[in-house]
Amino acid sequence: MAKSALDLASGLGGKMDKKEVLSAVDQYEKYHACHGGNEQDRKENYTDMVNKYYDLSTSFYEFGWGESFHFATRWKGESLRESIKRHEHFLALKLGLQPGMKVLDVGCGIGGPLREIARFSSTSITGLNNNEYQIARGKVLNRVAGVDKTCDFVKADFMKVPFSDNTFDAVYAIEATCHAPDAFGCYKEIFRVLKPGQSFAAYEWCMTDSYDPQNEVHQNIKAQIELGDGLPDIRTTRQCLEALKLAGFEVIWEKDLALDSPVSWYFPLDTTQWSLSSLRLTALGRVVTRNLVKVLEYVGIAPNGSSRVQSFLETAADGLVAGGRREIFTPMYAFVARKPLPTTA
Repeated sequence: MAKSALDLASGLGGKMDKKEVLSAVDQYEKYHACHGGNEQDRKENYTDMVNKYYDLSTSFYEFGWGESFHFATRWKGESLRESIKRHEHFLALKLGLQPGMKVLDVGCGIGGPLREIARFSSTSITGLNNNEYQIARGKVLNRVAGVDKTCDFVKADFMKVPFSDNTFDAVYAIEATCHAPDAFGCYKEIFRVLKPGQSFAAYEWCMTDSYDPQNEVHQNIKAQIELGDGLPDIRTTRQCLEALKLAGFEVIWEKDLALDSPVSWYFPLDTTQWSLSSLRLTALGRVVTRNLVKVLEYVGIAPNGSSRVQSFLETAADGLVAGGRREIFTPMYAFVARKPLPTTA
């Protein structure tokens, strides 16, 4: 655990100078409603906001969650790690991946799902990410996993995908395009680079039909999630569905998978629950991590501002649990959408 704690400290801040971390925390927080920010500023400055978020939070994610930064449906008796892998395999199967396909992972993080899906499906996957630190970390992990010959990363904004039309046999996104300031613009770029007749599959973060934008409690929960997860605005499932269709996709299948999960998707973050398989995410784990970060920050190993990052991530966790319990938020609105074949005259 000591080594992991030192890894957490050394990675915090990503590629930025460690002396800049506290200032970055200040700037990041000011984008959000909890600190006086507004949605328009977050959308206009989403590249800066999301990059700061992942520079500040990636080492915390890897410390507590592993290499795949996403939730999953979960069976009773199934560990968090097992459920995450199955969730990734499920997406690959829904997408119909076949050996030799050229696949794009939009918003790939450090590449946990990319590596798992590439090995599961024998495909070549390109990870699209706009964060230099995550790409550097992902390349190291690709070499360790032995997929560096068939999988790679490209630094780019998913609102401006740097590939030619009709390049990929399949595209997927796992809890990533929620960072886009405009769903339609993001989906339109995915549509462009996907080959005709092929599919795009995703898990989206959304507010559900149960969300009431006039309800102050609901508003606060949404703001907590946006602050703690680097989001410009959380769209509704209906807005995502509409954006897919406007982008030109035929929606083959869509479902909120959170509704059928035998174990609640937010279980790992619920401090009233106990889980040995995800100990660092429990109430005890939070206390241990919080104190570790404070000590490492105090002695100068972790940069100033580290405890503030830990704090807004805990705010996010509380908001996610509250949103999940009220069923006003889902991290797994799933869909498969197809790019139509050209019509013949």
